[in-house]
Amino acid sequence: MRKKQKREILEILHTLAAAHEAVKVSADRGDIREARDVLTQCQQAAVAVGASIEQTEGEGHTAVSCLEGYCETLFRIYESLESGGCSANKACRMLQKQLVKIENIVKNDISVRKEAVFFPYKASMWDSLESVYLALKEDPGYDAYCVPIPYFELNPDHSFGEMRYEGDQYPKGIEVTDWQGYGFEERMPDEIYIHNGYDECNLVTSVHPRFYSSNLKKYTDMLVYIPYFVLGEIEPDDQAAVDSMKHFIWVPGVIYADKVIVQSEKMKQIYVNEYIKAAKESGLRGEHLDRRYLERKISGAGSPKLERARRIRKEELDIPQEWRKIIQKPDGADKKIIFYNTSINALLEHGDKMLEKMERAFAIFKEHKDDVALLWRPHPLIPSTIRAMRPQLWAGYVRIVERYIREGWGIYDDSADIDRAVVLSDAYYGDGSSVVQLCRERGMPVMIQNVDV
Repeated sequence: MRKKQKREILEILHTLAAAHEAVKVSADRGDIREARDVLTQCQQAAVAVGASIEQTEGEGHTAVSCLEGYCETLFRIYESLESGGCSANKACRMLQKQLVKIENIVKNDISVRKEAVFFPYKASMWDSLESVYLALKEDPGYDAYCVPIPYFELNPDHSFGEMRYEGDQYPKGIEVTDWQGYGFEERMPDEIYIHNGYDECNLVTSVHPRFYSSNLKKYTDMLVYIPYFVLGEIEPDDQAAVDSMKHFIWVPGVIYADKVIVQSEKMKQIYVNEYIKAAKESGLRGEHLDRRYLERKISGAGSPKLERARRIRKEELDIPQEWRKIIQKPDGADKKIIFYNTSINALLEHGDKMLEKMERAFAIFKEHKDDVALLWRPHPLIPSTIRAMRPQLWAGYVRIVERYIREGWGIYDDSADIDRAVVLSDAYYGDGSSVVQLCRERGMPVMIQNVDV
């Protein structure tokens, strides 16, 4: 039973206790009709409570049996009030005794289950939530739901463009719930988990406004934000490095969340320090400047992305047949696989120069395709970003993608499963990004590409 439901039942039982006194007062002053009306209302409330308990705890629960006995007592008292066969004091004591027993059973014998809902938007970013979801799914004290939510690509003027939904792209074994059928406003889940913390501040995409953290906060006791990315580890006192990433900290998801889970204790300290600075600059007070509160709110327990990357084994991968044709040599041996990653930031920063760099890189890898297999996995938001922020690059980028796919000498991975690419590969080459941290967790050699080389 949900905590909220149990609380509501106990409140009804408390109201019934007050109603018993009302029956006594009405009967003592001779207003039998009013006393019987109150008894009728008591029976209706008891039946509703019994149905609620039966729905979650099953038929035959002790509390339901006691409520049935309570209803029988109500009926006997209702019948005897007219004839005067039962005194008001005695009736009140009988009802109260049964009610106390029912209340104790509800308090002690009905366990509370929490409801946790996960609201991912990009299927490729589900790995930042998956291990937490799976743990709660196995916890007998929880009902956990994965509810992928829609998002919009933004037009160059930042208006909402096409709505996208990726609920059909989640891994096998993940039970997906339709976002239109899950009314969190009515269900009031105990915990809500998100991996997008930008609300209306994103320049490329936006989750449906109904799922902004500022709104979700109203409907749960615990809003948890777990960033979908991992960053290179830096020291809290390296202010130059901190300045390069602090824009990830002062975002709605961090501000509105009751709990923020980041990749390490060092990163937690950076979040706390920079959050306080930003809160002061914004003129906020209270808990926003309370270091002790923020030390509890922000956890350095580690990113589920890293946990998942460590856990998956190559033998467990589902490798498409068309990939196998590229990976295997004529003698059946496997080539070395290079994970080539191109990022959003590099394209935004270097523009056409970056496109030229990619073409040079492809030319080199194509030349060595008999010994090395290239697995190109561009950031999944590159198309949305270019169309929204660098539309002049779109035609050139599409031309590169289409030629690479058409020639067929390398793997093009636009699936939602980034960990498959990480686990399958032998080395990393490409832009600096959170993918680098996943590869390092696997002990892979990493080389960062330089657009000027």
